[in-house]
Amino acid sequence: MTTTYAALLRGINVGGSRKVPMADLRALMEGLGYDGVRSYLQSGQAVFTADHGDEESLAAELTAAIEKRFGFPVDVIVRDHAYLKAIVDNCPFPAAELEGKQLHVTYFSAPVDADRFAEIDQAAYLPEEFRLGDRTLYLYAPNGLGRSKLAEHLSKPRLNKGLIATSRNWNTVVKLVEMTTTAG
Repeated sequence: MTTTYAALLRGINVGGSRKVPMADLRALMEGLGYDGVRSYLQSGQAVFTADHGDEESLAAELTAAIEKRFGFPVDVIVRDHAYLKAIVDNCPFPAAELEGKQLHVTYFSAPVDADRFAEIDQAAYLPEEFRLGDRTLYLYAPNGLGRSKLAEHLSKPRLNKGLIATSRNWNTVVKLVEMTTTAG
């Protein structure tokens, strides 16, 4: 059975380092036997279909291939269309009323529970807020991610220890659902 996925690459093409040209990424993925490969923006997301593997094995395969091809490790999270759509459908914030830069989703490589973030006094960061979802964290940052004190705190390595974590703004989150709906 063929499934449509999005690959989320962490920390590439930012600040002039760890360059992964999207055309090269698409060619690499096609070389792995993935079909319907399309990339979105330069910040590390690609949509593809595969008739083998699952999210974890595809992420591992892609991670190894990227390191071999580009010479540096890149963390990769792979999620299927149904998961991506559920993330949009289950958003705890009024996404339709917000600008894309105000709402972000951090995707995690494994489930997270509230205990991981128990030290955070959410009231101290208002009006910024976060909520946990299925292997995700939703962040409402009304002044954008770059000015968010809560986002800065949430990105501390001890909170994400043992996980791959990569964030996308709401516009990208929605676009990946659209692209995985029509991929192939």
